[in-house]
Amino acid sequence: MPSDFRADDDDARYLALKARDARFDGRFFTGVTSTGIYCRPVCAVRTPRRENCRFFALAAQAESAGFRPCLRCRPELAPQALAWSVQDASGILVRQALRLLDAPEAWGAEGGGALVAQLAARLGVSDRHLRRIFGEALGVSPLQYLQTRRLLAAKQLLTDTALPVTQVALASGFASVRRFNAAFGAHYGLNPTQLRRQGAPAGGTGRPVRLGYRPPYDAAALLGFLAARRIHGMEEVEGLALRRTVRLRAGGAAYTGWIGARFDPGRPLVLLEASPGLLPALPQVIARVRALLDLDADPGPINAALHAAFPGGDGLRVPGAWDGFELAVRAVLGQQITVAAARTLAQRLVERFGEPVQTPWPGLDRLFPAPAVLAAAQGDALGQLGIVRQRQAAIVALAQAVDGGRIALHAGSDVDATLAALRQLPGIGDWTAQYIAMRALRWPDAFPAGDVALHKALAVQGAPQPARAALAAAQAWRPWRSYGVIRAWAGLAAPLPNL
Repeated sequence: MPSDFRADDDDARYLALKARDARFDGRFFTGVTSTGIYCRPVCAVRTPRRENCRFFALAAQAESAGFRPCLRCRPELAPQALAWSVQDASGILVRQALRLLDAPEAWGAEGGGALVAQLAARLGVSDRHLRRIFGEALGVSPLQYLQTRRLLAAKQLLTDTALPVTQVALASGFASVRRFNAAFGAHYGLNPTQLRRQGAPAGGTGRPVRLGYRPPYDAAALLGFLAARRIHGMEEVEGLALRRTVRLRAGGAAYTGWIGARFDPGRPLVLLEASPGLLPALPQVIARVRALLDLDADPGPINAALHAAFPGGDGLRVPGAWDGFELAVRAVLGQQITVAAARTLAQRLVERFGEPVQTPWPGLDRLFPAPAVLAAAQGDALGQLGIVRQRQAAIVALAQAVDGGRIALHAGSDVDATLAALRQLPGIGDWTAQYIAMRALRWPDAFPAGDVALHKALAVQGAPQPARAALAAAQAWRPWRSYGVIRAWAGLAAPLPNL
């Protein structure tokens, strides 16, 4: 089976469908003309006849063609199809637009043309140009794509939670229940309460939310990375489960609580639970957990680029972050010291400045400090924790920039502009900025060229200019250098001769 599909490679897609190959989950959807339903490649129903199958790269394309989502395999559970390139300007623009539209923060803007104009302005093009290249590349408009994302998010909330329909509508980006009911009926031929009867029970918080990913996936390695850096009172890793306290803003409201994410040992799924107070912001919670665990990565093209250099690393993912500001502060604390020492400093910071929060687990009871809290922190208070003066200034400047809205540390941020803004802050150099880009901005081509451990892994530490030698060695990894760094840190790189 090829690692990628040509535009006309429907026969290969049908073979993947027959095999129910989870590696292709989310990379295409199958519309069955005899039923009017579209499915994921992993759907357990009887394989349809080849002549009854139409294949689509996106769920929005299937819905635009008149197909309804399967209630058994549930297309909303599929990993997102994240594609990256360092060429093809139109393709990059479409992919960046998709990335922004996938963010739940965009779903609440029901302004029609105004939304497209805002999106185009953010991307630096006209709305007419954006609609044109969107249609040429995908066959659907930005608004059609966004409507599908809203409806599939609502479908998951209706099935996996007991949230009232009104809250489901608002959390999915609809301005009113009337508009939500009309869109749901027009697309799916059902009203929301009909789907609710087939899904979550009427009481309680519902069953765990299922989050799909594409294998191979080394869950033990990713959780081990997070466990080595965990802050007691805020994070726990036990077996294949991660638990932590969280805060976020969604729809203008602030939420605090806890999440628990557990890898299913028998299926490519993560089972997510969240505190009841987070359920109105569940789409944002899901998006953050997917980023934290790198569930949307497509291992096919990544492994094609990196397997020769790292034959033992095909299942490794790039650990993300629940919150970009939190990750950035922890990166500053970790400058030029060991992981254990950085964890100790972060522990003291949370104990001194973090807010208490209630969770079902006695050992989890603190939140990471908010940007506004650290923006107002005094040097003496930080110094008493053992944080040196240079890092005190970096933390306060970073907190002030994030709290003031001058820097946004999330996956939708402009990478080059954010890197430049970070480097202008006192005490933040290229290593820290690249590390933040890799884990908080979810940039797959980040590369901390000055990293000493990376130099050792690549056997370039003795070169006259090891950073330049590392950059040269990693050119073949592009645009997946973040994944190469994780594999190198795991000790999987073969020595590079003549460097």
